[in-house]
Amino acid sequence: MDPTGLPDLDQRVTDCRACPRLVDWREEVARTKRAAFADWTYWGRPVPGFGPPDARLLIVGLAPAAHGGNRTGRMFTGDRSGDVLYEALYDVGLASQPASVHADDGLELYGVRVTSPVHCAPPANKPTPGERDTCRPWLVQELRLLRPTVRAALLLGAFGWQAALPAFAEAGWTVPRPRPAFAHGADVTLPAADGPGLRLFGCFHVSQRNTFTGRLTPVMLREVLRSAAEAAGLPARG
Repeated sequence: MDPTGLPDLDQRVTDCRACPRLVDWREEVARTKRAAFADWTYWGRPVPGFGPPDARLLIVGLAPAAHGGNRTGRMFTGDRSGDVLYEALYDVGLASQPASVHADDGLELYGVRVTSPVHCAPPANKPTPGERDTCRPWLVQELRLLRPTVRAALLLGAFGWQAALPAFAEAGWTVPRPRPAFAHGADVTLPAADGPGLRLFGCFHVSQRNTFTGRLTPVMLREVLRSAAEAAGLPARG
């Protein structure tokens, strides 16, 4: 594994301007800000993946939040969804602290990397199919760099599931036909002709809509995280 590969990729991701609508939106949000964050200098660029280059477990979301990752420059950092995700990762022993506030807060992930199929904050949290497809090569490159170590992936929500499957196929794993459907608790193994397979786990997204309504409970999230960690060969607290 080339240890410089992922840092170099992350840097190139942050310079991307391929989708005009997303560029305009992320930069407009960074200029106008939210009143609660008026004293912040927003990141306002594509948000790269976060976590070690030898991760065994990959967590795939949807896209950065306008006032979360687009503000802080780190995946799932600075918004309620990130609070839920990182607290759960901490509780099962995969993160050094339960909160993710800003990019220099000292948070470390243990054997876990967090990424998304779309790296720019989209209006209304809804990237278009074209934007998803334009961004896919970044995820494919990230997966290829992670292939020596990654053994499991936790996909958050139907969008993340559907967007990631073609990327896994391009990166060298075999996706069954017909493609497996998303469901919370879905568990699918993708074989590879030239290396270890990959276990995929489905999980409802950690959005406020899901967590506030009880569609995704803390118990549900921690259970699927432990299953994914076990499949990846990572120790997880019970």
